[in-house]
Parts: sequence; structure tokens; C-alpha cells
Amino acid sequence: MPRYPLLCRVPVALLASLLGLFPAFAEKPVKVYILAGQSNMVGIGQVTGGGSRWGSEFVDPVLSLYAGDYDPESDYDKLQRVSTLKLDEFGGTKPTPYPGGGTQVVRGFLVPKQTGTFEFRPGYGDSAHNIMQVDGTEVYRKEVGRDPTYTPMPLTKGQKVPFKITYLTANANGLGWMARLDIPGTLSTEVRQNGRFPYLIDDNGNWITRDDVFYKGVVTATANQWLSIGCGAGGNNIGPELGFGHLLGNHHEEPVLILKASQGNRSLAWDFLPPGSERFEKDGKIYAGYKDSPFSWDKGTSPEPINWYAGKQYDDCFGEVKKVLANFDESFPHWKGRSYEIAGFGWWQGHKDTGSELTAQRYEQNLVNLIKALRKEFAAPDAPFVIATVGFEGRAMEGNTLTVANAQLAVDGDTGKYPEFKGNVKTVDTRDFWPDSKESPKEQGFHYHQNAGTYMKVGEAMGQGMLELLKGE
Repeated sequence: MPRYPLLCRVPVALLASLLGLFPAFAEKPVKVYILAGQSNMVGIGQVTGGGSRWGSEFVDPVLSLYAGDYDPESDYDKLQRVSTLKLDEFGGTKPTPYPGGGTQVVRGFLVPKQTGTFEFRPGYGDSAHNIMQVDGTEVYRKEVGRDPTYTPMPLTKGQKVPFKITYLTANANGLGWMARLDIPGTLSTEVRQNGRFPYLIDDNGNWITRDDVFYKGVVTATANQWLSIGCGAGGNNIGPELGFGHLLGNHHEEPVLILKASQGNRSLAWDFLPPGSERFEKDGKIYAGYKDSPFSWDKGTSPEPINWYAGKQYDDCFGEVKKVLANFDESFPHWKGRSYEIAGFGWWQGHKDTGSELTAQRYEQNLVNLIKALRKEFAAPDAPFVIATVGFEGRAMEGNTLTVANAQLAVDGDTGKYPEFKGNVKTVDTRDFWPDSKESPKEQGFHYHQNAGTYMKVGEAMGQGMLELLKGE
């Protein structure tokens, strides 16, 4: 008779899990959050003013060659030079080649073309192993096998200051980039100059990359990486996924996957029209239901379809999400063999529906249908759903834009208008995040003037809204 007879009836895999022999069996599912919307969900917030190749602002650059490999104990300002070479081309796309054969140091002058605070990124690839000084201050250092460190440098337009670059390996060239960091409204200015969102950088001022939150975009914003900057429309852009991902990553013990399916210039009344949406009639016209084409036609006529249909963007975006999830192990090899669950949805859209009174007035009905359709699509009937309102013009909002914002606010479960949404649908109002165009990278209202602070605030608000739903607050 076995000493513990009940254990004999426990399946081997379960028993192993209980005993801790195979931890994988005990791992909880990856938490998947699906974010969707139009161009602002794609992410147009600027990280920096954009790095540009340096060139004519560097004056009289001269390369000095010293014998032997780089020695950190040597003072190269006092050592005898083997040779010197005036660099006719420094920067640009075809800088004057370096001679090699020892330790190479370039000295010259920098004459800034604008006033501001700058970050320097000298070299490319192995050539990036160097130390750069501007006006006697170390602004950049990258030693072999170590991460680079950057020290922002304030400069005045037209003021001539000396610079020096000491290369630490034989690989050296005159390529380099510099970026102004204090352009109002960029993420770099918000974080490094204004001290906001400090959790985005480490002690050396480098952007943090999370190893517990993974981002994948489909259709647009197609970065495929651990969460950091560059998950927006391009490598120099962010969307709300950044603030959202940090809050949810901090909340969950399990790893988090953010799947973003978004496309600019798309309407919920047409492009994103969800399954289950039916045709309707207004003023002698029939308007498309899901899968219908075109958008509208005269009552009693047979319309000729066009090369688009109601809901095509819904099908394209969420069809791609389903493909990714259907091939989870191949899509995310770092989680191979691990299960996942749909933890929630996020939606930030509405601008395109403000173009007409009809689409604005239909928004609330279409949004309710979208929530229900996505939960059904992904077999997640109880998954929390967070919506961010359109926020254009802030509290001065009016007309169709206000109609859409009010529709988004109306579906919040706390309004009582949709009892089935109580405790599982939340709308966050973004109107107080509307930025001043003079404090932003660009005059571009439909993209919130590309103000990264706005995109961070929207992401944080959506994340906080999601946490409140998860905690049942």
C-alpha cells in the first residue's frame, strides 16, 4: 500500500507542476492587450527633433594620428603626432577617409546653426567607439562592450567652440549625427529637460527598454520589439502604447504583449464598421451595413460596388491580429510553449467621423457595436475595454467633434446608459491634454501638433483606466 495513495491518482504533468519540477506548466498566460484606432493610435508623437547628419557646422577639422592602440592613460594633447590630415569632407555621406594605423583624434571647431541643447552621436557601427568633447565638456562616450553615454550640451547659434573626437578602435570615420533635444513638446525635451515621465530613462539618460512588455504592430506602426521608443509611426515616434505599456507592465506579474492594429484616416462609420452593423435609411438614401459597398446609394437603386467596403479596415486590422495570435509560438519565440489570454482592448479614434453630421451622430451606436464585435471576435466577452476621446481644441471643442467626444463618453459603464458595460467599459477624456501649438514640434492639429507629452498622457490615462477596470474600482 503506497504511503500517499492520493498522489498516485494525480496526473504526472500536474504533479510535476505542483512539485516545481517543470515550472513551464505553472506559468500563467501572457496578458495580451489589443490597441486600435486611426493615425493618433498609430503614434505621431516626436521623440526628438530628429537627428541630422552633421557637416558644414564643423569647421577646420584636422585628424591627428598617434602611434599604437588607444591608451586611456595617455594625454593625446601632449603626445607627438605621427602625422596630420586636413579633412576636406567631415560628415555628410562621403567623409574624407581616415588613414588608420594607430590612435586617431580629430580636432576642429563647431559653429551651431541654431541655439538649443544638443545631443551628439559620433561615428557609425564600430566607428561609434569614441569619446567626444565639445568646448572642453565630454558629450559622448562609448567604450567597447559598453552602452553609450550622452551628455546634452547647450550651444548658441553662431558661437564658435572647439571639439575633439578620440577614437578607441581602428575603425573610425567622420560620420556623425546631432539632434536638438529641447524642441518644445518632443519626448526628449519632456523627459530630459522638463523632468516628466522619468521612468522612461535610466541613470545615464538612455531610453529604457522593458524586458517584460513586448510590442508588435500590424498594418501600420509595425515595430516588433520589447517596449521602448519607436513603436509609433516610425523610429522617432511614439503613440499611447508607451505610457499604457509601462502601467500595465508594472501591474502584472505575467509578461504583457501589446498588439496594435491601427490605420490613419479611417472612419468607424465606414472603414472600421464592425460586423453586425446593419444598413439604415436617411433622407432617401441607404447607408452601408457591414460588408456593403459603396458607402451610400439612392433608395430603390442597385449600387455598383467600389474597391472598398464597409468594415474592410476592421477586417484587415483584426484579421492580422488573429493571424499573429494563431501563430503565437512563431510570432513570439521568447514565449514559445506559453499560453496567452486577451486581457483588454484600447480604442483611440474619431477624427474621421467628425467630417459629417451623419457619421458623428452614428458614432455612439457604432462604438457600442464595435465593443461587442471585438469581444466576440476574440472570444473575450468580459475583457475590459478602454476608450480615449478625441481631444481636438480641448475644452473649446464644438460641433461634430464634440458630438463624437460625447458619444465616446456616453458608452462609459458608469453612465448607466449601457448596464452591460458597468465595470468593464471606461472612457477617459483627453480634452485636457490638448497641447499649445507653440509648445509643440509642429503646427499639425489633427495629430495633436505631434506633441509627445500629449501621447504619453493619453497612454497613461488609458492605462490607468484599464487598471481601474481590472481592480474593479
